[in-house]
Amino acid sequence: MLSVSNGLDPLLKRPFSIHRILGDDLQFLYRVVGKGTEILSSRKPGDTIEVLGPLGNSFPVRKSNKNIVLVAGGLGIAPIVGLAEKISHSRQFLKKSDEMNGPLLFYGAKTKNEVMCREDLESLNIKPIISTDDGTFGIKGNIVTCLKRYFSRHKLMTEGCTLYACGPEMMLKSLSSFTAKKGIHCFAALEQNMACGVGTCLGCVVNTKKGYRRVCKEGPVFPIEEIIWDKL
Repeated sequence: MLSVSNGLDPLLKRPFSIHRILGDDLQFLYRVVGKGTEILSSRKPGDTIEVLGPLGNSFPVRKSNKNIVLVAGGLGIAPIVGLAEKISHSRQFLKKSDEMNGPLLFYGAKTKNEVMCREDLESLNIKPIISTDDGTFGIKGNIVTCLKRYFSRHKLMTEGCTLYACGPEMMLKSLSSFTAKKGIHCFAALEQNMACGVGTCLGCVVNTKKGYRRVCKEGPVFPIEEIIWDKL
């Protein structure tokens, strides 16, 4: 949770996922979409920002994961890049015989101007499969559709496959349907509005098969099959 100003306007902190961890530094990725991020964009090196965190849980990447697939939609690329970096730099997920130096990554955006972090991914030797809604970059269309086509051509991908995703609700809902049919394990980081960030205000709750859960406390990462999408 970041306080974008030192005053009372805006009063509430803004929720951000941690983008990358570089030594003792944290990086946050954002796009100017409202008053809070507009103020944040005016900050200069040396300015002080109040931070509350880290909060919640993280993506549960395990040694037993065989085929790792990452899916990002829009600004959902923020935590996915950090996860890709962690996986790519961890020898426990790599073998000398592997052709890939990192996980397979699918990334969807509305338009070319909203495609971010390409240089970061290239530095990890990851060539993402990118789609844009208007076709101005990469494949034209929905990124989940691209994912489905890829899996239809590479049928062995489902064996031991685990997906990690972050993005808009509609993307995650569509992904949930796909992974359920294929029997693929998937963990999704949810994007919800938050006020306190510590589980007190209950402003970020989502309905799951285990009852209501707080995205800031029990989340933001949940097994995607636990989410009741029609009641978010």
